[in-house]
Amino acid sequence: MSGRRYGSARRRPVRKGPKRFTISMQKRLVVLFLLVLVSFGMLAIRLILIQRDNGRSYTMQVLSQQAYDNKSLPYKRGRITDAKGTVLADSKLVYNVIIDARQILEDETYLEPSLNAAERLGVNKEELRTYITEHPGSQYYIARKNLPYQERRAFDQEVSEGIAAEEAAQKKAEEDAEKAGKDKSEAVQVEKVYSNIKGIWFEDNYIRTYPCGTLAADVIGFSSAGNRGSFGLEEYYNDTLNGVKGRTYGYLDESLSMEQTTIQPTDGNNLVLTLDANIQSICEKYLKEFNDSFKNKKHKGNGTNNAACIIMDVNTGAILAMASEPGFDLNDPYNIAAVSGMPKLDEKDEATTNYLTDAEAAALTDQEKTRYLNALWTNYCISRHFEPGSTAKPFTTALGLETGKLKLSDKFLCEGQLLVGDTWIKCAHLEGCGELDVAGAIERSCNVSLMQEAEKIGPEIFCKYQNVFNFGLRTNVDLAGETRTDGYLYKPEDMSETDLATNSFGQNFEVTMIQMAAGFCSLINGGNYYQPHIVDRITSAGGSTVQTNEPRILKKTVSEETSNMIKDFCIQAVEGEHATGTAARPAGYRIGGKTGTAETLPRDNGQYVVSFLGFAPADDPQICIYVVLDRINNKKQDEAVRACEVAKNILTEVLPYMNIYMTEPVTDAERGELEKLGLYDTNDRSKAEESQDETQE
Repeated sequence: MSGRRYGSARRRPVRKGPKRFTISMQKRLVVLFLLVLVSFGMLAIRLILIQRDNGRSYTMQVLSQQAYDNKSLPYKRGRITDAKGTVLADSKLVYNVIIDARQILEDETYLEPSLNAAERLGVNKEELRTYITEHPGSQYYIARKNLPYQERRAFDQEVSEGIAAEEAAQKKAEEDAEKAGKDKSEAVQVEKVYSNIKGIWFEDNYIRTYPCGTLAADVIGFSSAGNRGSFGLEEYYNDTLNGVKGRTYGYLDESLSMEQTTIQPTDGNNLVLTLDANIQSICEKYLKEFNDSFKNKKHKGNGTNNAACIIMDVNTGAILAMASEPGFDLNDPYNIAAVSGMPKLDEKDEATTNYLTDAEAAALTDQEKTRYLNALWTNYCISRHFEPGSTAKPFTTALGLETGKLKLSDKFLCEGQLLVGDTWIKCAHLEGCGELDVAGAIERSCNVSLMQEAEKIGPEIFCKYQNVFNFGLRTNVDLAGETRTDGYLYKPEDMSETDLATNSFGQNFEVTMIQMAAGFCSLINGGNYYQPHIVDRITSAGGSTVQTNEPRILKKTVSEETSNMIKDFCIQAVEGEHATGTAARPAGYRIGGKTGTAETLPRDNGQYVVSFLGFAPADDPQICIYVVLDRINNKKQDEAVRACEVAKNILTEVLPYMNIYMTEPVTDAERGELEKLGLYDTNDRSKAEESQDETQE
């Protein structure tokens, strides 16, 4: 019988589901969370208590460590040199003496040797002992600033030789002990006078120095603490001269060893000037000579309120010299003795007719010292304004010729004075100049003729051309402190007949020296107005050229034809029969120029600014020279011949220095003067050419 066979039944595995998150587990997690929360709360409370009770202490420790391990590295401020490479401003490496009190106190044997060493570096020993005792945790204390390199070098050499001597002596003592059959440890211990000097190190620093002292002081300016330039080039090019500080970072690595990373500083760029130190020194020599010759003459005080000179290249606008007197020492600019003899200042800082004595200068308050020093540091050539006087006459004639309002054939009658409106205005020649043409008006410096010229020109054209010549506006010379004078010029609608008449001969409006010099260059170079500049190029610390200041023609003032006529008129103003500028001509040369005499306000006060504005040589103008003497210390101040004499002295030395040789005969008297200066042979073109021929042969 067949049938189904049934085997034993197999048990299937039971599938287990996920474990349930029981209530007991939830309770344990909550307890753990609360414990962590409480721990963090307690930690926060502890931190708050530490900050409250010990925060200042820990902060000081951190800052002390940071000062020691995280230091800035100074950059070197850029150098200023003249056109020939003479250094006018530089930065000298010096050192700050830094004391690490903590290291000195690590061992009692370190204290006395370290204090004695610091004393040899010029640090007061007992004051330093007191500081270390009161600040045992300090690691950065400047004990002395500006230690010269020579002193550091001598100190390092002394310590190095001392340590070497001590080590040699200790080695010999150990050798002697071995010879005596003793162990090295039993050898006599040499006193470690130098080896125990600890906690003294040197931090690099730079100080500004001016190798030429007073030379071009108000042009260069000076740098004060923090490498911040004040006045002149130092202020104008402050960002260029400054570099970028470096930094040394100290940190602990994984093994708690101190590691350092250094980012080197970037030194500032250098300035190479158009100014020539030799030409500058010639100008300063004769300005000082003039100032000294009139010192204390009419009254106690300097020979002039200000005496100044600008020499410019007429074909580029480059300033070759810019000098003024009184000057000051750039290495000691705050020396208050330098203001003695200056005019006293009123509440508006304007000059009065009283003058500071030595005693009064020494007794000035701090606030008064600041006022007088600022007056001393200010560059007269660009920051002070005055009436130009008759040096403005070539400009008036030029604009009349340029616009066609004047012709060479025009004639003007001078009878000594002219009625303008309701006012009689006098000529400098009270007897009258007679009939003059435009050339004769400049030669004789006739006010009446110039007033008649201005009447033909009219106020609209006259005021327009004052702006064309840049009167009233900044020239944008690259020096700090240049002033505008537009507030001292008339607008056509405000100009009366009298104003136009007086403006025509340089009265009743004001200019700066740099405005006049730059405008005059355009009158004699063909009409090209160059922007005056004193920096030729900027170089990197490594010497490569970063920027070059090429000559920039900003505008055309007059045509070449008008320029040539003005040149001829100015030559006649020096050489002519009735010339006023004859005294400005140096021996052996032909030059052109115009004198100026301007009475200061209030009128009839007997106070004058006299000047000479000229060019040389006559046949091919290379330089413009402008000499201004502000209120000469003399009973009679209105003598423009004084400015001519200073200009002559300067040109006598400058022209041969520039290899511009004589073209004119020299009298016996002139030859004697030149020989005293050692200049006759160098000025004589024929002798120079003979010497050159002999050299070539």
